[in-house]
Amino acid sequence: MDHLEKWRLILGKKADPEGQAVLSEGFLGMDGVLEALYDSDRKGGLGASSPNVNRWLGDIRKYFPSSIVQVMQKDALERLNLQQILTEPELLEIIEPDVNLVATLISLNKVLPEQTKETARAVIRKVVEDLEKRLRNPLRQAIQGALNRSVRNRRPKFNEIDWRRTIRANLKNYQPAYNSIIPEYLIGHGRKGQSLKEIILLVDQSGSMANSIVYAGVFGSVMASMRSVKIHFVAFDTNIADLSANLQDPVDLLFGVQLGGGTDINQALGYAQGLICIPSDTILLLISDLFEGGSESQMLKKAASIKASGVQIAVLLALDDQGAPAFDRSMAAKLASLDIPAFTCSPDRFPELMEAAIKKAGFGKFVNSPT
Repeated sequence: MDHLEKWRLILGKKADPEGQAVLSEGFLGMDGVLEALYDSDRKGGLGASSPNVNRWLGDIRKYFPSSIVQVMQKDALERLNLQQILTEPELLEIIEPDVNLVATLISLNKVLPEQTKETARAVIRKVVEDLEKRLRNPLRQAIQGALNRSVRNRRPKFNEIDWRRTIRANLKNYQPAYNSIIPEYLIGHGRKGQSLKEIILLVDQSGSMANSIVYAGVFGSVMASMRSVKIHFVAFDTNIADLSANLQDPVDLLFGVQLGGGTDINQALGYAQGLICIPSDTILLLISDLFEGGSESQMLKKAASIKASGVQIAVLLALDDQGAPAFDRSMAAKLASLDIPAFTCSPDRFPELMEAAIKKAGFGKFVNSPT
């Protein structure tokens, strides 16, 4: 592709009314699918009929790599209002699945025809399984490693001995004659198997949090499979939906989410307070952009009360790869004054976040992180 062809594709047909930039047959096809989507003078450029949409979906897969296909599909849904394509199983089967598509399907799940719902569930399951493969092991390793070191015992089995701490604690017992340390007592890592931490994921269902909900659902399901932690997954808008019973199947969990509606964080924090049994062993992550529709003053009082009780609490303004979202900066600052940090977190850093929370190492490095 020469520079003239590249700029012709970028600027579109209107930038070359005399047709001076001659495109090859392959680039003409690429130009056609770009024009159908991005020509601002043509609304609904893909056509209303299923064959036209079907052809366009096939063409973008022909001309562009998967990552670009996903961007164009997302743009088509937003710019051309093509949610109707997701109500037709034959079209849904050929669309490129990704987190954005899952978020859209979740938002439409109550209006999807019955014959489409199974196809939609299959698409969601594929994306969820791909995410689990990537994120499961790092999360489990981070949590289990942190838990094993957060609870000590003085009568450990051999494979539970924390040698570094044991040696440090017994240096005074060094015996020069034997060139060795005679340990007075042993220090062990925590035993596995018991529920050592309680984790509450309090997830805002507003439409802007859609991608974050997908990742939160996957992480919640992974953590629910670990006996050493107890997970609560609570979605909220102006109502509360405790979806903890669905954690065994993340697809069921995500289909239980109702995207859109108002936001009442105050009410959600009140519900979360009722779930707390041992504050010092509880981690509460509020996943929200903090645009409160309820009582701000009462919300801040509840947050302060939860913090004062000994719960580790933090706000995730986003749990996705899209960078800093729109959020209520004033509310974030007020929470920060209560020593409740608010920050974004990419999915790849979430295991590190949970490890820090379990170790009670604080969230400072996440607050200062560009993610």
